[in-house]
Amino acid sequence: MPTQPIHRRAFLAATAATAAGFLAPRAATAATDFGGFAVGVQSYTFRNFDLEQMLKRTKELGLKSAEFYSKHIPPDSTPEKLKAILALCAEYEVTPKGFGVSQFTKDHDANKKLFEFGKAIGLKYLSADPSPDSFDSLDKLCEEYKIAIAIHPHGPSGKGRHRWWSAEVILKAVKDHHKLIGTCLDTGHLLRMEQLGEKLDPAEQVKIMGERNFAMHLKDHDNKKKTDVPFGDPAGVLNVSAVLKALKEVKFAGHIAIEYEANPNDPSPDMKKCVAYVKDTAAKLG
Repeated sequence: MPTQPIHRRAFLAATAATAAGFLAPRAATAATDFGGFAVGVQSYTFRNFDLEQMLKRTKELGLKSAEFYSKHIPPDSTPEKLKAILALCAEYEVTPKGFGVSQFTKDHDANKKLFEFGKAIGLKYLSADPSPDSFDSLDKLCEEYKIAIAIHPHGPSGKGRHRWWSAEVILKAVKDHHKLIGTCLDTGHLLRMEQLGEKLDPAEQVKIMGERNFAMHLKDHDNKKKTDVPFGDPAGVLNVSAVLKALKEVKFAGHIAIEYEANPNDPSPDMKKCVAYVKDTAAKLG
C-alpha cells in the first residue's frame, strides 16, 4: 500500500498500548483459528469502501483485528470522532492493532502527534516509512508510548528500490536503536524485488529480523502479471507455511494483516480464499 503522510494535529490520550504483547509469549486471547497467531486485515484492501463497509466485510471474513490506513481512521479526526470510530469498531468486533504506512522525519513534534493518535486508539504498532534522520526522535517516542515502529519495505519504487527494501537493510539501520523499532515485513513487496533481480525469501527475511518482527503484511504476488493473487494460486510463489514456521521460530507475537491489493471493487471473494488458506496452513503446523 502507498505510504501515508504524517498529520499534525494533537489528540487527547486514551489507554496506552504496551510493549508486553511484543516481548512476552502470545496471549491466550490470540485467535485460536490461526494457530495462536493474531490475524486480521490491512484496511487498504477495502480502500474503495467507507469505514463501516470495511468493518462489515472484515467481520464477514471472520477477522477481528485490523491495521488501518488513513481513509478509514483519519489521524486528524477530533477526539469525539475517534470515540465514535472506536465505538463502530467495537460494534463490528474489529480491534485496531496498527496504523500506516506513515512517514516519520526528524520533526519530533510532528512524530509525537502520530504517537498520540496511536495511544488514543490503543495501537500496538505504527507501520512506517521513516527517514534515516528520524531514529533519535523515534527512540524517545517508542520508550515513552510503548508503541512499536514497524518499518515497511515497499519493494521496487519508481525506477529503483525502496530505501527499506530488505530485512538486512532495515536491521542494519535499527540494531542500535530502541528495541521497539523493527519491521512490518510485507511478503508481497519482498517478492516484487525479483523484478529488480533481487530474489528475497520472506521466511528468511523473518528470521533475519528475529525479535524485531512486530507486524506483517501477508500477501502473494504474480511477478509476471504484476498483481496480487490469493494464497495457493498457481501464479503465486509465497510459501505461507514457511513464513508461519519462521514466525513461530522467532516467537512472533505481533499482528499479521492479510492485505490484497488486486480487485479493489470486490476483494472479498479472494480474501475469503486467503483467510481459509492461512487457517488451514496454521492448523497443519499445530
